[in-house]
Amino acid sequence: MNTNEHSLISVIQGMQDMQAFRQHHWEGSLADYLEIVRKNPKVVRTAYQRLYDMIMSYGSNTYTHFREELTHYNFFDDPVDNGANAVFGLDNHLEDLVQVFQSAARGYGTERRVLLLHGPVGSAKSTIVRLLKKGLEAYTATDEGALYSLVWETPDGRMDCPMHEEPLRLIPPSARKKVTEELNAHNSGYPIEIEGDLCPACRHVYRNLMETYDGDWSKVIEHVRVRRLILSEKDRIGIGTFQPKDEKNQDSTELTGDINYRKIAEYGSDSDPRAFNFDGELNIANRGLVEFIELLKLDVAFLYDLLTASQEHKIKPKKFAQTDIDEVIIGHTNEPEYRKLLANEYMEALRDRTVKIDIPYVTRFHDEVQIYERDFNNSTVHGKHIAPHTLELAAMWAILTRLEEPKHASLTLMQKLKLYDGRTLPGFTEDAVRELRSNAGQEGMQGISPRYIQDKLSNALVSHGAAGCLSPFIVLRELESGLKHHSLITHERDRDRYGLLLGAVREEYDEIVKNEVQRAITADESAIRRLAGNYLDNVKAYTLREKVKNPFTGRDEEPDERLMRSIEKKIDIPESRKDDFRREIMNYIGAMAIEGRRFEWSSNERLRKALELKLFEDQKDSIKLTSLVSSVIDSDTQEKIDVVKARLIKNYGYCDICATDVLNYVASIFARGDVKSN
Repeated sequence: MNTNEHSLISVIQGMQDMQAFRQHHWEGSLADYLEIVRKNPKVVRTAYQRLYDMIMSYGSNTYTHFREELTHYNFFDDPVDNGANAVFGLDNHLEDLVQVFQSAARGYGTERRVLLLHGPVGSAKSTIVRLLKKGLEAYTATDEGALYSLVWETPDGRMDCPMHEEPLRLIPPSARKKVTEELNAHNSGYPIEIEGDLCPACRHVYRNLMETYDGDWSKVIEHVRVRRLILSEKDRIGIGTFQPKDEKNQDSTELTGDINYRKIAEYGSDSDPRAFNFDGELNIANRGLVEFIELLKLDVAFLYDLLTASQEHKIKPKKFAQTDIDEVIIGHTNEPEYRKLLANEYMEALRDRTVKIDIPYVTRFHDEVQIYERDFNNSTVHGKHIAPHTLELAAMWAILTRLEEPKHASLTLMQKLKLYDGRTLPGFTEDAVRELRSNAGQEGMQGISPRYIQDKLSNALVSHGAAGCLSPFIVLRELESGLKHHSLITHERDRDRYGLLLGAVREEYDEIVKNEVQRAITADESAIRRLAGNYLDNVKAYTLREKVKNPFTGRDEEPDERLMRSIEKKIDIPESRKDDFRREIMNYIGAMAIEGRRFEWSSNERLRKALELKLFEDQKDSIKLTSLVSSVIDSDTQEKIDVVKARLIKNYGYCDICATDVLNYVASIFARGDVKSN
């Protein structure tokens, strides 16, 4: 081994945690385990109790959204994998799910139900289950999440319990009440209950040893070793996943195990548990969680197994008696499959044993943006710069496709999107927004999937390889062209509607970039501060019916109505509402002063916008931005335009390519005279 290889081996060896390995592979006697239980009763929690505690171990915080108190569980930010599978914008639905887990953990009945996550394709159903599985793996590797199983040591060799049983099931039924009373004497958590019997394989060994020792239980348990159990999907320990196949190839033994025909000759009978593989998904998921992908596509025979597994916590392996299990059964399905379930009268028993949790698409703009920022999380991806607003516009369009047309005559779909995002509009209180949401029950259950957006963003990054920057123009074209071939759009009217919504997004982008260029042009902080100070001095004098001292003449003069109106008109404040707006500004300043905060010209959003637009109007002629669309630009104008471009790059995240594109685009808008004053 050369020096470099030896060095790498040393580095790897130095990163190994031998102490953790020993803890994870702890073994001891049943007496040792009873002492562990006495000190830490949590080790005997049920699957639901462990799952609920795992979620709560990461903490939570409450917040108010539209006067509704919501809880955000930090676990769904995916702290296990640094946010790789974080779920955004579904706090109210995840809260419903966690409440089901809490109810099941306390034994209120939902532990005997199949949990069904229901929603459109790409709404994060499988992501949520993936998080739960990953979280359980990590939690059971900690001291707080520790659990244990048993191993038999017999003359025939060493045998791990194939279903990872709770070792307390070794205690005879006659002694269980006395043992649990003693263990619960100082237990302040979940009460310890010993329920169920050993699996057929362990029961076979137990029965043979009892016969060997003439019923001396103390001799039998000398053959038992208790070991630490770490749940692992890859190792098929405590976490199972079942995906339906073609109906002709489905076999219920995939759930409950099957006969090992090679061992029948060795043991002489197909009903000998040693000749049976207890490796079905419901077997190996005991003590943990089993996921059913597209649950409602299962064959009817599978569904019967689920009924017993959920309600009775038992499964029926071939040739054996019903076997106790303790696991969370969770599946997911989409809307068409769920409608088939509702229409099938033969599925009434399954419906009665199902708890449905809706997982819709995100309907808040900034949450949707976070989904794409997770995958395209840098301003540069694969050597390409992503221009400002590129991801935001894609997210905006996705949200618009999921919203129902507002019944309020004066409200546009774009305004509805902004209201849901927490922005304010005159005449719409938080109660009004809550009413909007309650009147649109199907929002989020239809529309464009985040997967489609992610695919088109990826396509745009690849197909426009020559360009060094991915711009909104490219992405919007990609989104529109993809509609023709979108496999999930079955009605032409939906395709036409989505195309029209792209037009609404383009109009919104026009306003966004015009405002940004305007702010870049008016980035002279001292000039805008002077304008703001002048306006506020006049507003104060106007509302207090005082006069303003002219800084040049020193004389007291009436407030400058012309100046105030020139600013207020920029945000469409009519003459009849000017007094209300001015009082609003003064009240805002007073409220900030009471809170000990200093008012700045940018503190009030409406005033900030009005001041920027006024300053832009005063300065735009000196910039002559519209000259960009002509072939001749004088050196003085070019110098000023370069200053604006530099501000776009420095302050707004543009690169040289997209800053040039945006300036040219905005210049073409100005050249057409297509400029709003608000």
